[in-house]
Amino acid sequence: MKWNWQLQGWPKFKFDSKAVASLEKKFLQSSGGRAALLKHLGQDKQEQFVVEVLCAEGLKSSEIEGEILQRESLQSSIRRHLGLATEKKVQPKEEGMGNLLWNMYTTYDQELTHEMLFEWHKMVMQGKSDIAYRTHAEPMQIVSGRYDHSQVYFEAPPSKDVYKEMTAFIQWFNASRSDESILTRAAIAHVYFESIHPFEDGNGRIGRALIEKALSQHLKGPMVIAISRGIAERRKEYYEALASCNTSLDIQKWVEFFAEVAVQSQEETLSEIHFLMAKSKLMYQLKDKINPRQEKALLRMFAEGIKGFTGGLSAENYIKITKASRATATRDLNDLVAMGALYKTGELKHARYWLNYD
Repeated sequence: MKWNWQLQGWPKFKFDSKAVASLEKKFLQSSGGRAALLKHLGQDKQEQFVVEVLCAEGLKSSEIEGEILQRESLQSSIRRHLGLATEKKVQPKEEGMGNLLWNMYTTYDQELTHEMLFEWHKMVMQGKSDIAYRTHAEPMQIVSGRYDHSQVYFEAPPSKDVYKEMTAFIQWFNASRSDESILTRAAIAHVYFESIHPFEDGNGRIGRALIEKALSQHLKGPMVIAISRGIAERRKEYYEALASCNTSLDIQKWVEFFAEVAVQSQEETLSEIHFLMAKSKLMYQLKDKINPRQEKALLRMFAEGIKGFTGGLSAENYIKITKASRATATRDLNDLVAMGALYKTGELKHARYWLNYD
C-alpha cells in the first residue's frame, strides 16, 4: 500500500470544485452579511465579538487534540492582545493558544514562511520546542490507541524529506491566493499540511490555523470564524473525511465535507453577532431597572453563549453566582421573568430560567 505522498502526481490533488459551488456561494453571501452586521456594532461590541469567536476557535481546536483549555484564561489572553482590561491570570497553555490566534488574526495577509510556521509551533507548544521540523529517524505514524491491536492509519513522509515537502507546500500556499474557489483552497491547505505532518506535535492546531489564514486572504480581511467548533461537532466525520485522502490523491469527500462545515460555521458566526446585538438591546432596556445581583446573573448567562446553561438556569445556579439567599434568589428571578428578561419552564425544584431574546 502506498500513502498519498508516495503516489505519482503528488501533490496534485483531484477534486471537482463545481460540486461545492452552491456551498461556496452561500459562504460568500454569509460573509457579506457578517461584515454588514458588524458595522452596526460599536467598537467595544466588535472587540467583544472578536474575543468570543477567537476564544471558541482556540478552545475547540485544542479540544479536538485532547487538550482542554480554560475559557476565562484564554479570553484574558486574547483581551490582552486587544489592549482590553482583564483581571484573570493567564496560564501558559492559554497564553500559547492566545498568541497563535492573535498572530493568525493580525498577519493573515502576510505570505506564509517556514519561520512563521516555526513561530506558530513554538506558541502552540508554549515555547517548549525547537524551532525546526521533526528530525527523528523513526516513521511518523498515526496509529490506533490500542496496545493489543495497533493499526497504522497513516504514515507521513520521512523526516529527511519534510523541509523539501514544506518548501513546496509554502510555495503552493502563497501562489494559490488568487485561486477562484475559496473553500477548495482552504480544504487543500489543511489536507496537504496534515499529510506532511511536519512537527512532532501540534500539527492539527496549526493546520486549522492555516484554514483561517486561507479564508482571510481570499476575503481580504481577518476571518473571524470558529471553524474548529464545526469540526469538533462532527469530529468522527472529520477524521473519516481526512482518512479518505490517506492513500489517494482524490480528495472529493474531504472537500465536500469541509465546505459543509465552513458554511455551518459561518452561519453560527452570524448567530453569534445576532446574539451579541440581542444582549446589548436587552441590557439597555433593563438599565436602571435591575439590581447588581440580577445584572451579574444575566451577564453570566450571556457568557455561556447562544445555547446558555445546559438544562437552563436553576435557582441553585443563581445562588452560586450571586451569593444571594434562597428567598432573595426566588424574588430576583420572579422579577426578571416579570420584566421579560427571562422566561421560566417547570415548577418548584424543576423550575428553570432562560434568556428571553429574539
